Amino acid sequence: MINKNEYNAELDRLRNDLQSAIPPIANTHPRRNLWPRLLQRIETPPLHVSFRTPRMPWFDWALLGIAATSLVFFPALIPALLYHL
Repeated sequence: MINKNEYNAELDRLRNDLQSAIPPIANTHPRRNLWPRLLQRIETPPLHVSFRTPRMPWFDWALLGIAATSLVFFPALIPALLYHL
């Protein structure tokens, strides 16, 4: 059984090893003020999906098409999809 002094010495050694292995970060402050950008993002209206005027990128439409096609050809995937939702 380890006594308290040995335990504290081991913790100090481990702490020193970790501090020496990971150098301190020099600058932890953000390069610019992020609050105005966050407020602007909150105030913009949400993105509405419309089939006449697509505002979603083409890649999202392609993924949606692939998912729909795979559900048509492999209907056994439907329970798995519902399980993960």
